[in-house]
Amino acid sequence: MTVLPDAKWRKAPGLRRIVAALGADKVKIVGGAVRDTLLGLPVTDIDLATPLLPQDVTKRLEEAGIKVIPTGIAHGTVTAIASGDHHEITTLRRDVETDGRRATIAFADDWREDAARRDFTINALYADPESGVVDDWFGGIADLQNGCVRFIGDAAARIAEDHLRILRFYRFAGRFGKGDLEPDSHAAVIAARQSLKSLSRERVADELLKILSLPDPRAIVRQMAADGMFAVILPETADDFAATLDRLLGNEAATGVCPAPLRRFAALLPPDAATAEQVASRLRLSTRQRKHLAALAAHRTGPVRPARQLAHAIGVDGARDVWLLAGTPDMATAAVLSLNGWDVPQLPMKGGDIIARGVTAGPEVARILRAVEATWVAEDYPDAARVAALADQMIGRTSD
Repeated sequence: MTVLPDAKWRKAPGLRRIVAALGADKVKIVGGAVRDTLLGLPVTDIDLATPLLPQDVTKRLEEAGIKVIPTGIAHGTVTAIASGDHHEITTLRRDVETDGRRATIAFADDWREDAARRDFTINALYADPESGVVDDWFGGIADLQNGCVRFIGDAAARIAEDHLRILRFYRFAGRFGKGDLEPDSHAAVIAARQSLKSLSRERVADELLKILSLPDPRAIVRQMAADGMFAVILPETADDFAATLDRLLGNEAATGVCPAPLRRFAALLPPDAATAEQVASRLRLSTRQRKHLAALAAHRTGPVRPARQLAHAIGVDGARDVWLLAGTPDMATAAVLSLNGWDVPQLPMKGGDIIARGVTAGPEVARILRAVEATWVAEDYPDAARVAALADQMIGRTSD
């Protein structure tokens, strides 16, 4: 018998109130909170499962003075807010019909049946909220100890229920796996890789960015490439992506910069702004993400501009990311240090200042102002006196 360690979150007032309201025999801790506690990892989300129907869950909680939000009521999920904590509570379910993208479910009252519809054995662990005793019907605890990410039951059947599980397999293997990938599961995701085309681009992008958020995703990303996953979901992947990703993660470690999945995503793409724009558009990334990817692609080839000059063109975050992608550890460190705590300044001169110097309002004012600004940036943003001198020089050249 396995019992959860006496983790602090198990005694949280909000969770205790919810358990008391629903009944300790009618609720279990499920999934990631159980898995991560057994591994000694921090727990952020504590999800609950219950055989009670959603309307009964809502009634019992509200009678106990706990706020309830019907966040996913069609699939049996409500969110309870107790003592400031949010917990998702989902009624036990069984699949009626699946098509690889969505499932039609029916509510159930069998804990094992609910666990069987989950993806991996390590995610199908349920714990009694009072005793901490863990229910493990599919060998998840042993797989967790061995670093084995394994589909529950028939791997092909689990993938057919939701094709996103292909990418989830790589993410969980990258996070929890040790050694070689589980053979049956690995073979099943390779065989089913073309089914990724049926998924929405948003779901693919979200899962890919989660993979790139892993502390060190290099090994699993290389495995995905070798397995032909990028040929399906990201055919634009650069031939030298592995070397770029190696350089980037080395520079992140050398500079102490926090990992950023979009920066790592840029390492997978060739240094071509048009390609980056195309990929971002296809994957339905936000406008901000699209512009950032395009800027990184456009500026990380050839001689990279000094960090503060580059920041004037694409912002501090963009300049930092370019140097992390393209620089040697020493150069990247120097660039990051030069940008830390620094904001791109505004040119201390306006068009009116040029006009006040006798230049007639019109295109010539803008041209002079641009020339002054370009020199000001190249000189690393000198003070207003130097800017005034630059303007006088530019106007003097114009009048000669």
